[in-house]
Amino acid sequence: MVILMINKLIDGIKKKNAPIVVGLDPMMKFIPAHIKDAALKEYGETLEGAAEAICQFNKQIIDHIYDIIPAIKPQVAMYEQFGVPGLAAFKKTIDYCHEKGLIVIGDVKRGDIGSTSEAYAVAHLGKVSVGNAKISAFDEDFATINPYLGTDGIKPFLDICKQEKKGVFILVKTSNPSSGEFQDQLVDGKPLYELVGKKVDEWASRCMGDNYSYVGAVVGATYPEMGKVLRKVMPKSFILVPGYGAQGGKADDLVPYFNEDGLGAIVNSSRGIIAAYAKEEYAAFGEHNFAEASRQATVDMIADINKALDKK
Repeated sequence: MVILMINKLIDGIKKKNAPIVVGLDPMMKFIPAHIKDAALKEYGETLEGAAEAICQFNKQIIDHIYDIIPAIKPQVAMYEQFGVPGLAAFKKTIDYCHEKGLIVIGDVKRGDIGSTSEAYAVAHLGKVSVGNAKISAFDEDFATINPYLGTDGIKPFLDICKQEKKGVFILVKTSNPSSGEFQDQLVDGKPLYELVGKKVDEWASRCMGDNYSYVGAVVGATYPEMGKVLRKVMPKSFILVPGYGAQGGKADDLVPYFNEDGLGAIVNSSRGIIAAYAKEEYAAFGEHNFAEASRQATVDMIADINKALDKK
């Protein structure tokens, strides 16, 4: 029997006591010189060289944190910028995370309609037909999607999720400063993000795991008051929370994103973890021990969030 991925995610959070996901967004400026130098020496100053550097960087970080976290979130744009070799690195990263028992949230923010939306869903969560074979292309466990095109853009993903027992996180209120230009606009007296949240709750109610839906939401850590409202609007949706740490979100601000059962949210940190060695508090690790610095930053993040939750 195939386990629903949302149930597996919750089980991982409970077992590791870590309601967090690490974002693998490997910009070249984050990759230590010794890794870049080795890759470029082997492949030259090429897209292949950059992709190899990314793979080696990711692998070392994964090796140092896979046992203390439930999930990884690679942002596809950071790989796409290096073309086909970059996408190959994206796929290698996903496969390596799965080898280590990690759940992968593909941060792809897709949003389209009809056959195009279905193709995106198949690429990231489903299986594509090649002759008589059914093949997984990227094979993430969850994907982030944009709801701007309405149900026509969402339904193909939900159909694939039902087939494959996977899940989605739908953008509701994002953490960036200009998000309010559209998301905060009032519609019939309610902010647009709240109306989107109600629609997510409607979709979620039809796609349930044991206690939570496999239709989740993205709500930024930088807007805790809005997060508090959206938690009530979407009681059965897991909330993926970007914006902790580098973008200014604080652990105490995240408490309202969780339900009374201590579940219901998973908090992301990207550069705060993968580039920890460059931060003053972890400088003692040094550049060569960047992965050890990432592990310590992860341990500290888990402790910070759990401490805030213990006060709830």
